[in-house]
Amino acid sequence: MFTKTKNIIKSPFWQQFRDTRAIGLAAFAVIAVLVTWSAGKAVQKNYTLQKQISTLKQQNDVKKLENENLRLSNQYYETDRFLELAARRHFGKAAPGETVVFVPKSVALANSTNIPSSIQAQKIIKQADKPAYQRNFQKWIDFFLHR
Repeated sequence: MFTKTKNIIKSPFWQQFRDTRAIGLAAFAVIAVLVTWSAGKAVQKNYTLQKQISTLKQQNDVKKLENENLRLSNQYYETDRFLELAARRHFGKAAPGETVVFVPKSVALANSTNIPSSIQAQKIIKQADKPAYQRNFQKWIDFFLHR
């Protein structure tokens, strides 16, 4: 067994690895791989940080727009037009020269149209989300099945 191992070590193939140039080349290759691995980790970390930064910037922009909308709503609530509409709605007030007509609830409901239930409304919304060819196909199926 020893002799076999000695013969393998003394073979010309293994002798070339004992040369200092080959050892230096192998050391250089190991160092290059380690540097590349480290740089890859740094690039990956920078990428994830950039994604987080862009997400936070987008959230910040959305919050700024929400604040702007609230500011505009507050300005609207301070106007005379809003006060007039609120007085009409809540207190039944009218402008000078106008007459207020109160309609009983039973009469108003008798002359109104039926609002589809929430299930039907959801069904309509789901159908609106489908492409035109799917809606058309579904209509043909409903037609042939007498639905």
